[in-house]
Amino acid sequence: MSDQHPSLGVLQVSVWRGGAHGEFQQFEVPRRDSQTVLDVATHIQRHLDPTLSYRYACRVGMCGSCAMTVNGVARWTCRTHVARVARAGRIELAPLANLPVVKDLVTDMAPFFDKWQRAQGRYAGATGRHDPVARVDPASPARRAADAGIECIGCGVCYASCDVVSWKPQFLGPAALNRAWTLVNDERDTAGARRLAAVAGDAGCHACHTQGSCTVRCPKGIAPTAAIAGLKRVTARAALRGELDGTEDTVQDRAGRDAGVSEVLP
Repeated sequence: MSDQHPSLGVLQVSVWRGGAHGEFQQFEVPRRDSQTVLDVATHIQRHLDPTLSYRYACRVGMCGSCAMTVNGVARWTCRTHVARVARAGRIELAPLANLPVVKDLVTDMAPFFDKWQRAQGRYAGATGRHDPVARVDPASPARRAADAGIECIGCGVCYASCDVVSWKPQFLGPAALNRAWTLVNDERDTAGARRLAAVAGDAGCHACHTQGSCTVRCPKGIAPTAAIAGLKRVTARAALRGELDGTEDTVQDRAGRDAGVSEVLP
C-alpha cells in the first residue's frame, strides 16, 4: 500500500495477537482508495508494530497464503477490498479457524496438508518420464469431473469454513476430499482402490453434512460439496460390490504412520 495516496479517513482494526490464547489489539490505519485487507496488515507491520506476524507471497490471488479470518469469514486478504468488508469503519483480523495458531495471524498448515496425505491425495501413475504421454479426452465425463476441482491451490479457506472440521477434528475436510475426487476421475491414476478406502472411513466423505460453507467461501469458485457427493456415490457402490473389504484398515494404518508428513504434492 502506498502512503503517497491521500487518506480517506481512519480505519479501526482489531488484530489477533499471540497464540491460541491471545487477544485482540486495536490499531488505527489510514483509509486509502482501492485498499485491500492485506494492505492493512502490511501497514500495521511496517508502520505501527513490526512484531506482527502474518503470511503472504504473491499478492495477486495465485498462492492463497494470505488467507485470514476477516470479520469472522475466511478470505484471501489480497483480493478482499476494505470497502467490501468494513463495518462502520471497522474490521477484525484473526487467523484461520480449525488450524493451530503459530503467532498472530499465522497458522500451522501441517494438519491441513497431512489430511491430503491421509486421503491419498497424490497422483500414482504406472508410467515414467520416458514413456509416451497419456492421451486423455478433455470432453470425457471423468475428465470434466476432474476439471471441476483441479484448480484448488490449497489455501485452506474451505477447511477453515467447515463446521464439521470444528466438531470432528479428524474429518479429512473439503480440500483433501476434493483432491481425492479429482484423482478418482483421473484415468491414468493407479491408486483408486486405496484412495476410495481412505475416504470411505468415519473421517471421510460420509462425515460431511453437506452444509455447503466450503463451496460458498471458495475463492476459486470450486464446489467441494459436489466433489464429496461424488465420493459418497462412488464409495457406496464400491462397498456394495465388496471392493473396500480388507483395504480400509491397511490404508488407515498407513495414514496413521504418515500423519507427520506435511510435504505433500498438490
